[in-house]
Amino acid sequence: MDMKNYLKQATREEREALAIAAKTSVAYLYLIGGRHRRPGTDLCRRLVAADPKLTLQDLRADIWAGEPMNVVTSTVAPHEGPQPTAAIPPHSVVGIDPRGVP
Repeated sequence: MDMKNYLKQATREEREALAIAAKTSVAYLYLIGGRHRRPGTDLCRRLVAADPKLTLQDLRADIWAGEPMNVVTSTVAPHEGPQPTAAIPPHSVVGIDPRGVP
């Protein structure tokens, strides 16, 4: 069920309970339902966990088009590519005198 239909069918108490459980506001739920905002992946997972009538695919089909309808515990693939280096070479820092002179 998408957010627009959920909000139409839910009582005021159910909407408030969903917002509290998902750590958001009822006003933001209406923004999602009106398609003025798109929920992030974490918020989608919290919404589905709070009420199984909502599905990841209905909330964000652009992300979970091929996923099962009510999967809450999906994993994110680790970043594959060059990892940032821990140390910054002294010659790459701009505006700092290496001799310590201000």
